[in-house]
Amino acid sequence: MLPVKKLIFKKLLPKEKNSKLILEDGTEYAGISFGAERSISGEVVFNTGMVGYPESLTDPSYYGQILTLTYPLVGNYGVPKKQKKEKLNVNFESSSIKVRGLVVADYSHNFSHYAAAWSLGQWLQAEGVPGIYGIDTRALTKKLRKSGVMLGKIVVAGKNVKINNPSKLNLSKEVSAKKPIFYRAGRKKVVLLDLGAKDNIVRSLISRGISVARVPYNYDFISEEHDGLLISNGPGDPKQAKETIALVKKYFKTGKPIFGICFGNQLLALAAGGETYKLKYGHRSQNQPCVMQGTKRCYITSQNHGYAVNQKKLPRDWQEWFYNLNDKTNEGIKHKKKPWMSVQFHPEAKPGPSDTDFLFDDFVKLL
Repeated sequence: MLPVKKLIFKKLLPKEKNSKLILEDGTEYAGISFGAERSISGEVVFNTGMVGYPESLTDPSYYGQILTLTYPLVGNYGVPKKQKKEKLNVNFESSSIKVRGLVVADYSHNFSHYAAAWSLGQWLQAEGVPGIYGIDTRALTKKLRKSGVMLGKIVVAGKNVKINNPSKLNLSKEVSAKKPIFYRAGRKKVVLLDLGAKDNIVRSLISRGISVARVPYNYDFISEEHDGLLISNGPGDPKQAKETIALVKKYFKTGKPIFGICFGNQLLALAAGGETYKLKYGHRSQNQPCVMQGTKRCYITSQNHGYAVNQKKLPRDWQEWFYNLNDKTNEGIKHKKKPWMSVQFHPEAKPGPSDTDFLFDDFVKLL
């Protein structure tokens, strides 16, 4: 991609409706393009968070999806500049936008924030991602809650495209690291199995003095020197990640500590012999209440997932650790004897609350 200063952006002003969001059942929503002038397809999902679009759009767990933001006004605080520190993105969760497209009700052409370097529309345009506004996102969200998430497409300027189902692919393979990346911070070392890992997972470990080896989805690291494994978040159907599941099964033989996050929770369950299933419309927000089993303590969590672990089909030596207070779905599992545990939510936040950040401390104590 060309440097930002060399890009020439179109003037992003309101215009006649020139784009459509079309769902697989034929429902159409007319809107106005404010990103890249290209048509795409993907799975249409919604997020109910009020802020955090720079972090959400760069979250690899959204790969293959058209993201609908339910907050009525989006773009008013712009987008910060791209910066890296110690091989990690300072303001984003990965190095590029990962959503296929963005849907909002009202887009703010004018932005104001001390850290803003460009507008949301300019950022989308620079990275080739279409955006559409002027859509009744409340009606769209109600439809998805009733019918379940659907495949769909954003059609810009009449340039039609075929709707493809990204869930049939191993999407975690597409967003995984291509080669090992090392972050040196201390004597203890954790292998981060990168299935689309957010950068703040790495920050959360190195801030605790833990060195990190970030490796590809199928990298056989087991014989290498390390103290524990963290299985990251990622996109798509966990059952498609067959190579990774086989690798985790093999890792069980080491007896070393394991911590899984989001997609990692599902893969840990599958590797143990459990089951996963697709939720009707998933959990994508920054205010999901989760209860730790055996306690009355409820934590507010950041979440982004469309699949869940079936807690009723866990093997006998595993138990449910957390559950969702809204719908009672599984939010974490742990082994009854071994130092293996995982959560469905995001303790690293970004965006969202950091109520469960202490789980990284618990994991570090096991190393």
